[in-house]
Amino acid sequence: MRYFAEFLFNGFEIKKNQVITVESHKIVSVELGTPEQASILLAGLVTPGFVDVQVNGGGGKLFNNEPTIETLQAMSSAHQAFGTTAMLPTLITDNIETMKLAADTMSLALKQKVPGIVGIHFEGPHLSLPKKGIHPESHIRSISDEELALFKRKDLGIVCVTLAPENVPCSIITELVQAGVKVCLGHSNANAEQTTDAINAGAQGFTHLYNAMSALTSRAAGMVGVALLDNNTYCGLIVDHEHVDNISCKLAIKCKNSDRLMLVTDAMSHVGSDQKSLTFAGMDITRNGDKLTIDSGRLAGSALDMATAVRNTVNNLNIPLQQALQMASTTPAQFISLPNSKGRLSVGYDADWVVLTEDMRVLQTYIGGSQVYSANSENQQQNHKGELCKH
Repeated sequence: MRYFAEFLFNGFEIKKNQVITVESHKIVSVELGTPEQASILLAGLVTPGFVDVQVNGGGGKLFNNEPTIETLQAMSSAHQAFGTTAMLPTLITDNIETMKLAADTMSLALKQKVPGIVGIHFEGPHLSLPKKGIHPESHIRSISDEELALFKRKDLGIVCVTLAPENVPCSIITELVQAGVKVCLGHSNANAEQTTDAINAGAQGFTHLYNAMSALTSRAAGMVGVALLDNNTYCGLIVDHEHVDNISCKLAIKCKNSDRLMLVTDAMSHVGSDQKSLTFAGMDITRNGDKLTIDSGRLAGSALDMATAVRNTVNNLNIPLQQALQMASTTPAQFISLPNSKGRLSVGYDADWVVLTEDMRVLQTYIGGSQVYSANSENQQQNHKGELCKH
């Protein structure tokens, strides 16, 4: 199948008048061409599909509450409407039985090739009590052999684990990394030395930078200071204008650059649904606009989607569009070790892309060359020759 893109961001630069040829769900060529050379015309800016490494829920479903195939399907479908073509469904701190059930569900989802699901993110349970956020205190614990074996399973796709390095030995971090696990630091009160030791042991990233981690101060760099200074680790950033101040967001992007800074949603079940309230671990999480809180007023995840994160980054942080798109696609794909299949529109990559309007709204989403979302019902049928709109 051949597609014509009037404007195409390939992960590095924006090109005009590109013809994408897809065979067996993969891109086999991207070259200069004309609409007449393609059977399907893509009206807008075509960009690599967004990759979200921290997604707790969507479509009215929270992974913790219902760790089933149906939940993963609902989550993926909900986020496809906002341009996400690959995600790590994220399990918040829970008991070992729920963790095992979530892992078994992930294994089945990968076997069934549920669109958009590429692995699992265990956010906890080996966290710091002072920085627990809404993670249930009753389930925060030291790592055991049972959990270690769970994280090292080979049938879960990409496995990411967020942990507090002051509560997990560096030898365990190294063991996890050697087993192929992506170790992120977060929900932690670690000092700079403990954080640096964890990086030296192999930790590759930081979960939702600034939030639930020891801060940068004049006399103590904290986890935030080490994260900003280190050139090799990746940082997730929630750009919903609720979790992080705009100046702090700009500082993070300036320090880390767009090849190490990832846009993430930390989305709860509210995204892609009319859901106003949700009960998790005995807490009522309520949506007010785009802000989610529990009764105490504490933030409880987000109602953010990836397309909105891109718009916020461009419109409110004044970051160039190409950098924002890179942080939403190419960089997270690199972080989770999918650099040869996701995050770019180049030969050999999966045919996953998003078609955006000029104001960065999602028109269409494609996974493996097949349309999985269209903003307009009439566009559920693929656009044909002669129907191309100006970008």
